[in-house]
Amino acid sequence: MTMNLTNKEPIVGYQRQDGRVGIRNVIVIAYLVECAHHVARRIANFFPEDPVHVIGFSGCYPNAYADKMMNALCTHPNVGAVLLVSLGCESFNRNRLLENIRSSGRPVHLVGIQERGGTANAMQEGKTFVSEALEHLKGTSRAVLPFEDLIVGVVSGGSDATSGLTANPAAGKAFDYIVEGGATAIFENTGEMIGLEDHMAARAVTEELGEQIKAAVHKAARYYSVMGHGSFAPGNAEGGLTTLEEKSMGAYCKSGSAPIVGLIKPADRTGRKGLYLMDIVPDGEPRFGFPNPNDIAEMNELIASGAHCILFTTGRGSVAGSAISPVIKICANPETYQRMRGDMDINAGKILYDQATIEEVGKEIVQKIILTAQGQPTCSEALGHQEFSLSYKSFEPIGPACLPSV
Repeated sequence: MTMNLTNKEPIVGYQRQDGRVGIRNVIVIAYLVECAHHVARRIANFFPEDPVHVIGFSGCYPNAYADKMMNALCTHPNVGAVLLVSLGCESFNRNRLLENIRSSGRPVHLVGIQERGGTANAMQEGKTFVSEALEHLKGTSRAVLPFEDLIVGVVSGGSDATSGLTANPAAGKAFDYIVEGGATAIFENTGEMIGLEDHMAARAVTEELGEQIKAAVHKAARYYSVMGHGSFAPGNAEGGLTTLEEKSMGAYCKSGSAPIVGLIKPADRTGRKGLYLMDIVPDGEPRFGFPNPNDIAEMNELIASGAHCILFTTGRGSVAGSAISPVIKICANPETYQRMRGDMDINAGKILYDQATIEEVGKEIVQKIILTAQGQPTCSEALGHQEFSLSYKSFEPIGPACLPSV
């Protein structure tokens, strides 16, 4: 079944100097060490009704992954201006980040708390910059964003026994429509797809990519084995999931059935249009703990790779949103939807009652993506959710087989 994506109102977004177009025009306040988090949050609190989002890296010791993530997030097409908040003695390369943002054409300012004489002075300076940036953003050039240039990510959280029956396959069907329409879709979490690597490899556009996909899943399996746990939380069991295999098969449904054109890691940019798998499991020996995947961190990683918006499937009822990009909640369980409908955008649970087909809900999701891209706030946006999480990880660069040209 195909979906007609023509004859719709155009998506008019925000033109960036690098040629990309965003669907939001937010100001990011980015703290560069946990010691600067309070000042960053207090500055944002001056602007409760404005699109001012706080992100940051808590660590003092440098980390290449966090550096790459912060540079990608601060130059995301949904970001119009950036305030960097530094304590002053952390190891983060603040001057390089400042210059990279400035080179992207965005208004940017760096506040050093120690240099400015402490909290109060830094807050006042940051408040002044944000006020000026908000006025500047009113003049941001607008441009049509073709559907083909949309990038959409998908995660799941708070899964239950209905997730693999309704929300996840409906999200997968939406991904099929997105790819069919010429746009880009990214799914992730190889740790929840252990045992399914041969199925994914068979969908790869080249044999070499298929081998890379299998290697990524095997890495995840080893990581969980060393850490002594899998991607299965007590809430999953309480919601009726019985095994990791059951959860993994349900999670895999989110990818749909389109060919997989590439394998990327967090903050890697996609190339050709189509469906991508993101490998979120660190490379090398397990060092940073990496417990059950953090839904917030996963969304950030998809956003860092360019996702304009995120699909979030849930059965138990997660309320999480994200900074920078809108989050569309797809509720798998009809009882959860009725109980938490203020947090949920799509009721996929109606599939259980034969009130809609998977294909129909998939189309509903695509239409919601379009409306969101046109400026309609999602439930998490309307409620003010801007969750953010960024910790230590370690990744090696992807090889040429991960982004095949054919």
